[in-house]
Amino acid sequence: MSLAPTTIVGAAQMAAALAVAAVSAAVAFVLALSPTPRKPLPSERQFRNVLADTGHLPFPLLSVDTASMTTATAATAATTAPSNGNALRQRTSAEPEASARQHVSLSVVVPAYCEEARLPIMLEETLGYLDARLAANPATFSYEVIIVDDGSKDSTTQVALSCAKSHLAKKLALPKGTAASATANINALREIRVMTFERNRGKGGAVAQGILASRGDLVLFADADGATRFSDVEGLEREIRAIATPKRNLGVAIGSRAHMVNTEAVVKRSFIRNFLMRGFHMLVYLLGIRSIRDTQCGFKMFTRGAAARIFTNMHVEGWIFDIEVLILASKCGIPIAEVPVTWHEVDGTKMSLLRDSIQMLVQLVMIRLNYLLGFWSIPKDCRQ
Repeated sequence: MSLAPTTIVGAAQMAAALAVAAVSAAVAFVLALSPTPRKPLPSERQFRNVLADTGHLPFPLLSVDTASMTTATAATAATTAPSNGNALRQRTSAEPEASARQHVSLSVVVPAYCEEARLPIMLEETLGYLDARLAANPATFSYEVIIVDDGSKDSTTQVALSCAKSHLAKKLALPKGTAASATANINALREIRVMTFERNRGKGGAVAQGILASRGDLVLFADADGATRFSDVEGLEREIRAIATPKRNLGVAIGSRAHMVNTEAVVKRSFIRNFLMRGFHMLVYLLGIRSIRDTQCGFKMFTRGAAARIFTNMHVEGWIFDIEVLILASKCGIPIAEVPVTWHEVDGTKMSLLRDSIQMLVQLVMIRLNYLLGFWSIPKDCRQ
């Protein structure tokens, strides 16, 4: 018994309608679960000026360098606000031009959430290393440390400011023959700035906003727990200079603990932490990131041009943001070097093992789907 043509047509229309509904539901599901960064509040674009104690001043957000970006990209980035909220704003009349364009050799961004206990220890090591390097090379090296208080419920901001004041009160033993002008202005070459969020954004959001406020020719973000030996920054610098593209000076160097997988520091972790770590690495591998063995180490360095391309296009503000950083670097054609670092476990993590692991799993899948389906993309001018 054959079906009437009208019945066949009706069935085909029903199937098509169901398919459209299923696709629409799937798209709505992906978009609903996809992370979206909030726009910075006005107070979050300011920092405390410990040098002059003049209150809150506007950050000169990551300036657009025509030497590392195309003219079209520079013009677009300076005048538009990307949909992800990580806009480069233009300098206002209240912001000194010199501040907007002054560069330092190295910016160190430290995301901090409720870190009043661990931050001073990390800063002591970090600033000790940086000051020793500055004292040896005051004519060629300068740095800034940007501490991003991610809406802490403790006194993280006050502790950071106290550390900054104590740090600047210390005098450096500069080489004999150093110009008097350089000696008088030495603190301008070793500035600490504190950015305080009114509401928590997440580690990725804190890193992104801190990097967008940086002035360094090289930009490093380092975790506030001080788990990575800071002097290992030299290895990252060597590698990033070796791989950076000659024309636009683009490169990313990331600290890696992959060589420590069988060491005491990792073996002594709890079974559940090691189980989740290995499961996460397997999922990352299955989703296509196969050339990087350790995606999550909180010690990553960027050339200025690479930072501008990556962090103006970020969407993820949670723990899993490192994955999007690496995806964007790959899509932009930016070379990545993985550099072994010395690392040790530090108590006091703010990560909830179960809750944040589930959230990371969901966001990991959403990142891959959004780029695969074209919901997220990067400007063509950002590509090599």
